[in-house]
Parts: sequence; structure tokens; C-alpha cells
Amino acid sequence: MRSANEIWEAALGELQIKISKPNYNTWLKETTGISYQNGTFVISAPNIFVAEWLNARLRSLAAKTLAGIIGGDVDVQFVVHGPEQNESGGLVCNWQTDGGLSSKIKKMRLNPKYTFDNFIVGHSNRLIHAAAKGVAETPGHIYNPLFIYGGTGVGKTHLLHAIGHAAIANGFQVICISAEQFTNEFILAIRESKTEEFRNRFRGAQLLLLDDIHFIDGKEQTQECVFHTFNALYNASRQIVMTSDRPPQVILSLDDRLRSRFQSGLIVNIEPPDLETRLVILQAKVKQHKLKIPDEVLRLLARELKRNVRELEGGLTQLVAYAKLTGASLDHEIAAKVLAELLVPDDYKKTTSPDFIMRTVANYFGIPTEEISGRKRDRRTTHARQIAIYLMREESQHTLSQIGKQLSGRDHSTVLHSYEKIAKQINTDAHLQEQVSKIQQQLHTTEPPHNKMKSGRRSQKL
Repeated sequence: MRSANEIWEAALGELQIKISKPNYNTWLKETTGISYQNGTFVISAPNIFVAEWLNARLRSLAAKTLAGIIGGDVDVQFVVHGPEQNESGGLVCNWQTDGGLSSKIKKMRLNPKYTFDNFIVGHSNRLIHAAAKGVAETPGHIYNPLFIYGGTGVGKTHLLHAIGHAAIANGFQVICISAEQFTNEFILAIRESKTEEFRNRFRGAQLLLLDDIHFIDGKEQTQECVFHTFNALYNASRQIVMTSDRPPQVILSLDDRLRSRFQSGLIVNIEPPDLETRLVILQAKVKQHKLKIPDEVLRLLARELKRNVRELEGGLTQLVAYAKLTGASLDHEIAAKVLAELLVPDDYKKTTSPDFIMRTVANYFGIPTEEISGRKRDRRTTHARQIAIYLMREESQHTLSQIGKQLSGRDHSTVLHSYEKIAKQINTDAHLQEQVSKIQQQLHTTEPPHNKMKSGRRSQKL
């Protein structure tokens, strides 16, 4: 007989293909099955905010998925870690077990590895590196606010923590926190009637460092809190630094008052490192860990792993681990073998090219492919086009601009609006979930024509 956690792990496997990757990683990835008794399945979430969101948005989908695995109707409850029994035997969340708000609200610990000393400066990040050092030395006087945006693994959080380390060394009071943690603590403060304590804590900082500020997109109460916190700090000449995966102007559900304030300072994009910078990063890692790796191997890694620093470091770790486990020497042949395994996801993404996705979506809805990329705007075609945009972003990881070019030159904001519309509706619309899931299954099981995979346009790096 399987345990509750084993059943939930099986359910997660199905849910992973039913909802978007960002939503899965944000809301479901850290959940675990606790118990299954009397038709009620209890699932643990990492905090109350996640638990409440899951109960409101994904409860019915989770129940339906579990019913298919268990073989009968099931009620689902999401709770925070550490639930305890109340007098009636029900599961409740104990908010006061560790002393209330004062002990729950903790500063994000700065990563000791994320300093300016070990941040590799290259062409793609030279401007933001200089700006970050400037605000750490004289917070509140230049580049306030400082808004850093870019893709995954390009160094946003590294720079944010580096600013924190340098500012603390200069004698300034720093609070570094993710937007998700800020939201969680704000909700907790409301529940415990300690909003004044919450406000005073954040407004007393000389530097407020907010990671992943795009998380507050669509969260009206949190945005209101950030707005007043921002004003209090800015008017007192306190420094505000934020990171995001996109610039303020394309965070669509952001309050206009916040958007204008985020845009009032310096906005800088960090791009993936160029070849020379990637090679320097690898050489620094080799020196730091006292490894002996031939230059030709490092050059091979730098040439093939192009997307971001995290991928680059992961490739090096994978290579070293493979050599240690197998006893093989770190030569060009071994590196090529390891890279072949690492690059499988990229090869897969090439098969899910925008053209292939559009053809699959068009076939599913029974409409011509050219109508997906064309200008026809009836309800059925528009819906199919929005799903195609969502899948092009999720499955091929093309940029919004690249997707726009595939769709008769549609602009960035139009593409983003369509993507975000489906990304939000998919969590509450069971019919949409079913449509997207079936199309994804076709994408994953259908082999596109070989010659299409090798066309020049789709062989470009995403």
C-alpha cells in the first residue's frame, strides 16, 4: 500500500504536464503528501501563502488528478508545514508555535559566495556592475531605484547580494528579501494584527533589496504595501534595488503608480555572458576549487553552454562529477560525451520549434496553420493563437520578440498579453487545462519532419 507522499508524487508527475512550468515550480514543487484518511487527502505546502493559493486555484485539479490515481472521489486540503490536530481532530496551522511575527520575520541571509570580488565582469554586465557598486557605496544618492532585469541565471541575485555585502561593510542597515517572502510576511502580519511592526521593520532600512519583484504582479494588496514602503524609503533618500525577469513596462498587472516609480531610476538589462566572459568564469571556478582541467575542455564548455552562468557552472560540475565517479581523465572526449547528455534538452526544444507548435495547435483546433500566424480574429482562431503563443514560450523558450516575428510581426506587448492570459487562466479553467495538456502530449509524442528540425532559422540558439 503506497504512502500519501508516494501517491502525491505520482499526482505531481501528472500535474507537471497539466499546468505551466513557472506555476508548477512556484506553487507545487515543494509540496508533499501528508495523509489520506476518510476520503480526505492532506498536502503540505511550504508556507501559508502557497497553501491559500493552492486551495483557491488548484484544489479541484489536484482532487481530480488524485481521484484518477486512487480510484475514487477525494477531498483535498493544502496546509502549511507542521500542522497539528485541534480538539475536533481537524488539521489546523499553528501560527504561534515559534513566538509569532517577530520570530517568523527573518532577513534573507546573504549568500557568502555572492560578492563583488567573485563576480566576473564582461561586456554584457559591465554597466550594471558599475551601477551596483555605486549604490552600495552611496545608497540613496545615485540610481535610486536601481532596477535589474534579465533571464534566468545571468547574475541578478548575485549582484543583489553583492550590494548587500558591500553596504553592510560600509556600515549601512540592509534588508534583502525576495518578493515572495515579502508577500508571505505581509500576509502573516495582517493575520496577526502586526502590520505596524511589519511597516516599521522595512521602512527602517537604509537599503531595501527586493529579489524577483515580478512576483507581485497581480497581487493588489501586496502592491499597495510595496507602494507605501517605496514612497517612505524614497522620500527619506533610502536606497531601493530590485531584480526582475522583465522590465517594469511589461509587468502587465503592475499598478501604474508602482510602474512609474520603478521607471524613475536606472533600469539595466543583464544579458547572457559572451564567449570570452564564459571562459573567464570557468577558469575562475577551476581556480577556486583547485581543479586541473585542460584549457581545451574549458573552451569546449564555454563554446557550447551559452545560455547563462548557471548552466555553465552546472556543466562544469557535471563534468567533474562524471570524471570522479568513473575514474576517467578530464579530456576533450569525455567533455564531449558529458555535453551530449547536457544538450539533450536543447535538441528536444529544437523539435518543438515555433512552426511545429503552430502546426500541432492548428491541427488540434481544425484550422489552417496560416490562420494561427495571420490576422484573423474570430474567437476560435484567437484562442488557438493564444495557446500557440503560450506553448511557444513554454516549450521552445523563444523570446517574446522571436515569437512575434513568427506571428506576422506582432509586437512584444501583444505576445506577452496572450501568454500571460493563458498562464493565468490555465490554473482555474479545467477545459483549457485539458486542451493544453492534450496538445503538449502531441508535441512530445509526434516526431516532426527531420528536415524541418535542421532549418537554419530553428537551429539558432534560443
